[in-house]
Amino acid sequence: MTADPNDRFDLSRLSRRAVIGLAAAVGMGVAVSSPASAGPSSTGLGHPITAVAFDAFTVFDRQPVNAAAEDVFPGGGTALTDAWSARQFEYTWLRTLTRTYADFWTVKRDALDFAASKTGLELTAAGRERLMSAWLELEAWKEAAAVLRELKGRGLRLVLLSDATPVMLDSWVENSGLRGVFDPHLSTDRVRAFKPDPRAYQMATTALGLPRAQIAFSAHGGWDAVGASVFGFRTFWVNRTHAPTERLATAPEASGADLNDLVAFIDQCQ
Repeated sequence: MTADPNDRFDLSRLSRRAVIGLAAAVGMGVAVSSPASAGPSSTGLGHPITAVAFDAFTVFDRQPVNAAAEDVFPGGGTALTDAWSARQFEYTWLRTLTRTYADFWTVKRDALDFAASKTGLELTAAGRERLMSAWLELEAWKEAAAVLRELKGRGLRLVLLSDATPVMLDSWVENSGLRGVFDPHLSTDRVRAFKPDPRAYQMATTALGLPRAQIAFSAHGGWDAVGASVFGFRTFWVNRTHAPTERLATAPEASGADLNDLVAFIDQCQ
């Protein structure tokens, strides 16, 4: 089936949490239950961590996009980026569930058009180009380079496991002076299924040749932390926004505010 770039999914009655629950329950076969049943996975206990897979947003800061949005829509940038971020992930989940894959760049563009319409902002062709090009300007969080080089110096293999396209990932790595730090990128373009589909996480075990219990996963979104935990990774949630824990049946093994806390987690697991 050819993917329609102008999705007509009716999401007006679905909350973000409802879509997350749908993706977890249908796409992964996860039983959703009350928050009281949530707890860290013990799948990997007793196994040393020999590799770390990173969601790209635990390493790279999207501030250039926020700044561009405010430049294009003074006073309305935050509303736009909030709507844009929510819709892009809803589209990834729905495209995976409905088997209508399109790469993350396409999904972002479609979600931007929707978000502008939803927030009542008039998006010109020049504005769209400015906002999309800002996604190629991301750089690493301030602590990321030192942490990554420390982990690599310990002999751990590092890889980006991301919904982002290879071009996007290459740009962010180059912008941040991190060439040579990561193994070849694991973009979901390889399997044409976005996280939290198990096929996306499986890329790491296949590429690294390691069992799940020896791979730590660094998650940015709470939903991604749940997906990776269900898959069987030793999951650490880098919760930079201090978001509440998702009300799903599984929780990450640990969480912290930045990548320094990830190092502490890995130390505890060895």
